[in-house]
Amino acid sequence: MNHFLALTRRGAIALAFALTLPLPAVAATKIQHLISPGGIEAWFVQDSTVPLIAMEYAFGGGATQDPPDKPGVGNMVASTIDEGSGDLDSKAFHERLDRRAIELSFSITRDYFRGSLRMLKDNKDEAFDLLHMALTSSHLASSDVERIRSQIMSGLRRDTTNPNALASRKFLELEFANHAYSRPASGTLESVPTITVADMRDYISRVIAKDTLKIAVVGDVDPATLGQLLDKTFGSLPAKAKLTPTPDVVATAPPQRAFVPLDVPQTTITFGAPGVMRHDPKFMAAYIDNHILGGGGLSSRLYHEVREKRGLAYSMFEALLWMDHSSLVVGNTGTRADRAGESIDAIDKEVRKFAQEGPTQQELDEAKSYLKGSQMLQLDTSSKLATAMLQYQLDKLPIDYLERRSGIIDAVTLDDARQMAKRLWGQGLVTVVVGREPQAAAEAARAPGAPPPPKAN
Repeated sequence: MNHFLALTRRGAIALAFALTLPLPAVAATKIQHLISPGGIEAWFVQDSTVPLIAMEYAFGGGATQDPPDKPGVGNMVASTIDEGSGDLDSKAFHERLDRRAIELSFSITRDYFRGSLRMLKDNKDEAFDLLHMALTSSHLASSDVERIRSQIMSGLRRDTTNPNALASRKFLELEFANHAYSRPASGTLESVPTITVADMRDYISRVIAKDTLKIAVVGDVDPATLGQLLDKTFGSLPAKAKLTPTPDVVATAPPQRAFVPLDVPQTTITFGAPGVMRHDPKFMAAYIDNHILGGGGLSSRLYHEVREKRGLAYSMFEALLWMDHSSLVVGNTGTRADRAGESIDAIDKEVRKFAQEGPTQQELDEAKSYLKGSQMLQLDTSSKLATAMLQYQLDKLPIDYLERRSGIIDAVTLDDARQMAKRLWGQGLVTVVVGREPQAAAEAARAPGAPPPPKAN
């Protein structure tokens, strides 16, 4: 999980194209641990293949720092913090970004307030200056706050009829009960109207600080220059965050099932179970198992059994999601309303079989080969590599993890994989179904003169 960066809604076409250029030498380059003159730390890869710089960064806290009765504060901050700062109003601020092909964005996850900065090398001074302004002197003007609030409310209203959004929200409520992870990071229709500018400024004052800051930079800049830019950008931030402690939580154990009624022709099924923390010594066994069962796309067991063999599903995926204080295995599929029960039974049956037997040696070998070979393909741009480097820091992995990863994958034995399969899926699933009542779905499928329901394709 995981885990979900939002792309900026602005940016120049030229820069977007440039950031997709392959950087074959980047992934093989050793990552440096850079410390600026002012003590700002970053993981850094210097690469001059193209004249670009990509930076990803994160502050600890995220949506867990929202007041319990006001989920969505952090999301409002992330959506508004770049709407004018210093002596620039929102229009002037974004005109400067666009004029220099600078891409600046902020996003929220459950545990982190994250940001991205991408620019052409020649525009680095202005880019880092604009980021500094957003972090230290954001206007949060009433007109901008209300405009962003209106956009968020529109999205939340759409979610009330979105099966996937409803399923995800209900699933997290089941798994995490009254923990902060159960609250929607984007807020609710009830909470977002109550969020004030004072709430947002309080969030910024508690979360945006140097002691939880993690930074990853890839691009055409030398270490000395980068150190100066980091000090200029982050050096004046408060030294210590004032975070509300978030307790660890174990996701609710299966089996459980919930139904959310929604009159739509396609039923959405979200399913999962407690997962494995990233620091668990057996994490890689879980990662490989998930790839085999549901995360490997067209090659996964669930895809083969539910879609290819039975023609039940429109789509099928499963993923490991790990957070700072808990973890999940979560999957999702969509199917015809009148075949939802059959789909759930097929998923349950295959998951039980995998828990009992685990993977075969051939499945294990093929998954290892794929996961090792695909890694470098996933890090073929400066932006992708910076994102990965940041995530490794947040996961508290060593700086040479990329070099060690293939060996860690190879070390997973068939016995490790089979024990992990039983551990993850041996108790069954927590399942959330969003769609028509079973009787209504059956009647709709049998209605005289009704067009045939869509085929799963």
